[in-house]
Amino acid sequence: MIKKELDVITQGILNEVEGYEFYKLAAEQAGTNESKEAFLELANEELKHVEFLKALFDKVKNSKDDDASLAFDAKPPSPDIYNWKKVDKQFSNMAMAVFGIAIQLEKASIEFYEDAKAKTEIKEARELYDLLIKWEYVHLEQFTEQYNIYKEDWWYDQGFAPF
Repeated sequence: MIKKELDVITQGILNEVEGYEFYKLAAEQAGTNESKEAFLELANEELKHVEFLKALFDKVKNSKDDDASLAFDAKPPSPDIYNWKKVDKQFSNMAMAVFGIAIQLEKASIEFYEDAKAKTEIKEARELYDLLIKWEYVHLEQFTEQYNIYKEDWWYDQGFAPF
């Protein structure tokens, strides 16, 4: 049972590393310093997730079977909400692409943790997966809101605005 939980945590770490690399790449392509800072903040948020999951992995791995569930009694750091007004609107095409992909990454993470929650027999693990799901939902809502703002701007700029 512990191996199954370690596998989930390992995959979670990989998912967060992929998100980190994606946002770092977006920062490198950003057209302004403000946009770059915004994407680097996202990358750093993913690193916080990685560190939390690595610490959790070590706790679970090093716990005795009877004590393993206690390792899940952890509270992940709350995701920081970033002020996306710093992303320059003149780069809305790239921002839309980044946020569109970010939305898909968050949905995939939510699905991953929901699946892990459904498969675990450890009560504390289910509670932890609920927290991680909430984590990802915060980002999903934030990214969806920002994507919709850029979409409206883009529609307007292209003459597609439904006026």
